[in-house]
Amino acid sequence: MSQAVSVKVSSRYQIAVPRVARERLNIRRGDRLLVDVQDGVLILIPQPQDYVAYMAGLHKEVWADVDTATYLEEEREAWNDSESN
Repeated sequence: MSQAVSVKVSSRYQIAVPRVARERLNIRRGDRLLVDVQDGVLILIPQPQDYVAYMAGLHKEVWADVDTATYLEEEREAWNDSESN
């Protein structure tokens, strides 16, 4: 949404998600939203149906230039070193 849309809080503290937001986020009746407040801002996020699928590949750029086998071996050695001390 390039322009903010105003919604009204009902007497039961409910709001309606504007059509433009529903369409962009593919929100359907019965879907669940996660509610968060950060620095005085209310954030609504569609709750994933499958968290594993949702998180798959997240931050893959962090591991782009890392040899994961070497990294894991170094971590295991560090664990073993700390256990022996």
